[in-house]
Amino acid sequence: TMRMYAGFSTAEESNKRYRYLIESGATGLSCAFDLPTQIGYDSTDDISEGEVGKVGVAIDSLADMEILFDQIDLGKVSTSMTINAPASVLLAMYIAVAEKQGVPADQLKGTIQNDILKEYAARGTYIFPPRPSMRLITNIFEYCSKYVPKWNTISISGYHIREAGSTASQEIAFTIADGIAYVEAAIKAGLDVDAFAGRLSFFWNAHNNVLEEVAKFRASRRIWAKVMKERFGAKKAKSMMLRVHTQTAGSMLTAQQPNNNIIRVALQTAAAVMGGTQSLHTNSRDEALALPTEESVMIALRTQQIVAYESGLADVVDPLAGSYYVEAMTNRIEKEAWDYIKKIDEIGGAVSAIEKGYIQKEIQDSAYKWQMTPEMIGRIAVIDGDGRPRRFGPMPGQLPKCGKLILRQRLQREQHQSPAVRVLQAFFQYRQAVAQCFAAGGGRGDHHVAPGADSIRRQRLMAVQRRDPPLAQHPRNGAVQVDARVAENTTD
Repeated sequence: TMRMYAGFSTAEESNKRYRYLIESGATGLSCAFDLPTQIGYDSTDDISEGEVGKVGVAIDSLADMEILFDQIDLGKVSTSMTINAPASVLLAMYIAVAEKQGVPADQLKGTIQNDILKEYAARGTYIFPPRPSMRLITNIFEYCSKYVPKWNTISISGYHIREAGSTASQEIAFTIADGIAYVEAAIKAGLDVDAFAGRLSFFWNAHNNVLEEVAKFRASRRIWAKVMKERFGAKKAKSMMLRVHTQTAGSMLTAQQPNNNIIRVALQTAAAVMGGTQSLHTNSRDEALALPTEESVMIALRTQQIVAYESGLADVVDPLAGSYYVEAMTNRIEKEAWDYIKKIDEIGGAVSAIEKGYIQKEIQDSAYKWQMTPEMIGRIAVIDGDGRPRRFGPMPGQLPKCGKLILRQRLQREQHQSPAVRVLQAFFQYRQAVAQCFAAGGGRGDHHVAPGADSIRRQRLMAVQRRDPPLAQHPRNGAVQVDARVAENTTD
């Protein structure tokens, strides 16, 4: 499935992007939600200020969900939703929208991420403690096995673990350890392993080292099949399959010379395809800078299509099988991953390992080691026009005009100020300089600029007041009244 991860600003804006992607040849949807939605807050909550619609689409109600999928037939498209702590709520909304379209729940296809353990280890969007959260997950397993049988009830995610700084071996080890914990919890709740295991899926990262990534995919399939067959006694072949969605590595994109990211993503795409991914998202060239433009998204989608239909890489299963180097690396990664899994078992399982901080510490140590390697300290990531390698990182002459101003002012003052003062001043200077650039039209170019988070929040606050005046008059909502009055007199 060619599934492009998208979602920003309002449900209306995101719906336009989804329909554009489908019209351009995407075969599935992948929904990004903003942080308030991911941790269960309404856009009108004070704690949401500055984050509404910023890193994903804001969903506060069933009405938002209906707008998000307007003119999209949920009976024909599969949808992946990157949602964890409130996954049951978003899935319920999706089912309700589908039923309103006339699509029964038992015909829906898609995935909810629903992987809370990696949130404690690497990502952070959790609401409840680990053990109560596990009960919510197994409840979803049970419900979907009865009423939404074509739905993937969890995407056990290594992507964020890798982005946080883990090695390839740690990525699959910690993720499979999480998977073991989910299966154990479901069996403890009374579910038969073959009743739900076939709907479990995984989510891997595709990094720059092509052959290592292929070996990682191969090793993960070996480990999961052995775990399900020997540890849990699964009998169905489908229960032993490791089905995986892959996303190219956002952490490997550079803000400098962003067109070079097209080549990086193409190599990562090839690695995922040769590794055997079933579903893929390709990052856009400009994501180290801002929300991707439509042109950038189109290039990313075309990268998938060219690899799938023109390269021949997708024509054969496991095309690098038998290569001495790949087989040796597969064996090494598998052994390293098994060592971690055994260590986590000794601690008491993934939940206990997370509660004791073991997994988090291992990821942090690996991230530090990676950053301190000679390759990263003097990282060669871009090439000058004369063919000479240039070290990674912007020099003053490469920065945009706004950045040059900030850098010059900071360098002039830094010897006379404390570090804290320098950080604060640089931050406010940056905001002021960017605002000036946009006011002059210098920051827009032909990029799509989504409405600001505070702008969206003010719009929603005003909508709440119009729809439900008593809410705005409640003593707890004094801030709502003030914000709404500000919104009436502000041009965004």
